[in-house]
Amino acid sequence: MSSLGDLYQEVILDHNRSPRNFRRLDISSRKVEGRNPLCGDHLTLYVRFKDDVIDDIGFQGSGCAISTASASLMTDAVKGETIEKAKLLFSRFHDMVTGKMSAVDVEMLGKLSIFSGVCEFPVRVKCATLAWHTLQAALQSDQDVVSTEESAVF
Repeated sequence: MSSLGDLYQEVILDHNRSPRNFRRLDISSRKVEGRNPLCGDHLTLYVRFKDDVIDDIGFQGSGCAISTASASLMTDAVKGETIEKAKLLFSRFHDMVTGKMSAVDVEMLGKLSIFSGVCEFPVRVKCATLAWHTLQAALQSDQDVVSTEESAVF
């Protein structure tokens, strides 16, 4: 690979081809659907809580490579974390993909930093954040469906 950008692209393609946690949870605390009508991405997120911890998480659906890879990496990042930590990760991820985060802070996001270049393509931000907004709805228990085209999502 000739550059860091090539490596990031490979990681995204790997998570798109073989998404982690791509499964329905038979027993879940919350089930929320997420839709991005502009790109055609849609997913169903299943979250199981144990006390204030995300005990297990899975997703099903279809979408572009960025959307699928983001959902895959998100589920890996939040599984086993507290609800508060997941909310903080959402906030940091959103700041990163919208270009509101310094390069130093981006590196603190670990594997999630592969999405840092998304801010250069505004139409792709909704692809990268769909799973995260769906998770936020699951954490707040206030919605069963979220869409990137509803102002309440952002």
